Amino acid sequence: MLKGFGDIFRIPDLRKKILFTLGIVIVYRIGAFIPTPGVDASALKAFFESQKGTLIGFFDLFSGGALSKLSIFSMGIMPYINASIIMSLLQTVVPFLEQLAKEGASGRKKLNQYTRIGTLVLAAVQSYGLTFWMQSMKVGGMSVVKNPGLGFQLLTVLTLTTGTVFIMWLGEQITERGIGNGISILIFAGIIDRIPAVIFDTWQLFKSGEMSLLTVVALIAVIVILIGFVTFIQQAQRKIPVQYAKRIVGRRMYGGQSSYLPLRVDQSGVIAVIFAVSIMMFPATIGQFFPNNEFFKHVTEWFTRGGFVYNAVYALLIIFFCYFYTAITFNPSDLADNMKKQGGFIPGIRPGPPTSEYIDKVLTRITLIGAVFVVFIAIVPDYIFAGLHAEFWSRILSGTSVLIVVGVALDTMGQVESHLLMRHYEGFMRKAHLKGRMQ
Repeated sequence: MLKGFGDIFRIPDLRKKILFTLGIVIVYRIGAFIPTPGVDASALKAFFESQKGTLIGFFDLFSGGALSKLSIFSMGIMPYINASIIMSLLQTVVPFLEQLAKEGASGRKKLNQYTRIGTLVLAAVQSYGLTFWMQSMKVGGMSVVKNPGLGFQLLTVLTLTTGTVFIMWLGEQITERGIGNGISILIFAGIIDRIPAVIFDTWQLFKSGEMSLLTVVALIAVIVILIGFVTFIQQAQRKIPVQYAKRIVGRRMYGGQSSYLPLRVDQSGVIAVIFAVSIMMFPATIGQFFPNNEFFKHVTEWFTRGGFVYNAVYALLIIFFCYFYTAITFNPSDLADNMKKQGGFIPGIRPGPPTSEYIDKVLTRITLIGAVFVVFIAIVPDYIFAGLHAEFWSRILSGTSVLIVVGVALDTMGQVESHLLMRHYEGFMRKAHLKGRMQ
């Protein structure tokens, strides 16, 4: 493993990608500490101390801690994710957008441009709501905003919207020139940034006697089991055997070998969770526009994290997005047609439509298993940490965050490994070619 890690920095192209990604992440984390103009830092800190364990703290998780500091990146990347969800849904009902999605690179470029415009609009609307919420923040009669009014609102909307657009650009740069999915990497960085603080809090509680040795051991065991279980499920596959018929081309015989079609149990990875969380933020965002309205106060209470309504809606959204993402990224009909053209078939299943129906049936079943697993991981760990009186660990290892952290880590490691394998393969071919010329 150490040798493989060393090989990463021996490959110039891969080294540049990783260093570029780290540079972008550093810029992102610096921006999370630059405060929005006109905010009282001491009152802000006191306010968020009183909001621990609430939905506000959950929002802060996806902004990488920027919301609790009311920094220029307070909106985080959620407007971009919301715009991506809306664009994905519209592709299934708007023929023009559906046609663009089928046009290849040029169509995707136009769709990305529409997503950027949608991000700008949503960021402006959400930041406008956030300014009302910021002006209503009071701790002990002390307001968080020093000079509330129209001037503060306009400056804050401009600042937060620009911050969101800049984060979107940073994520796109990582995707194009770095390693991994840029947006996921930024969310990942914001979550793991809290690990040192949480470990320090645990040590302080243990040192003061407020947390026993048995509780610390149980906490470590839960964390190890949780990460191991998530890793196992995200790597789990349902392998469908595929047989290729023999065919003769010229004087050579091709095919005749057996293979398998790997179908991931959790096909959507962390996407379903991120989409579901972004939707769950809508009620609170709307409530910010009507802080004194009784109806919206009740809506905010219903959608408080950990409540029955919140968990029920959250679970249904995760299951929906697991199936939705699988449906738009995996087409059994195209797969069956490609297998038929290549002379492949599933033993006992006729090529063509029967193969497509069989794959769709298997995919539907394993997607349900994966979706139920994701729901379990997204909800249950919060109760486990609460039972151990270690709720502060939910800041980085709530069900949602552990799915994101493990999923992004596995995806990034997979891309690094593919670069290493490709490099080794090319090196081997060069040596074989030189050897042949010498002979």
